[in-house]
Amino acid sequence: MSATGGSVENVNVWGRDFAASADSDANMKLGGFEVATEANGNGTARKIKTRVPWTITGVSLELDNLNGDLEYLQAIADNNSNGPITISYADGETYQGVGSVSGELQRASMNATGGLEFSGPGKLTKQ
Repeated sequence: MSATGGSVENVNVWGRDFAASADSDANMKLGGFEVATEANGNGTARKIKTRVPWTITGVSLELDNLNGDLEYLQAIADNNSNGPITISYADGETYQGVGSVSGELQRASMNATGGLEFSGPGKLTKQ
């Protein structure tokens, strides 16, 4: 069976749905550990595990000025807590984590979209 790619359909940020542009090519890191192997002088090696947050980058969401979408997302970025974030893909898969808006937050006036990043502690889990 072959893998199915395609559009991000929807991102829900703290209870508010955002449509993704059809050409969004989101990158997702599930979180957990990144692993490196370090050599020892006697030819053996050590496995070094560094805990990393989950991240979603490169997703372009529709941001409507009349809905106050940019202000909503900025308020989340300004907030000190994390909340539920869910991303749904064209292949029918949905992933959820607890996190926040991260990185630079901008809205393109011509396309009414913004390239968003999200991240949080723990792992993204398949729903």
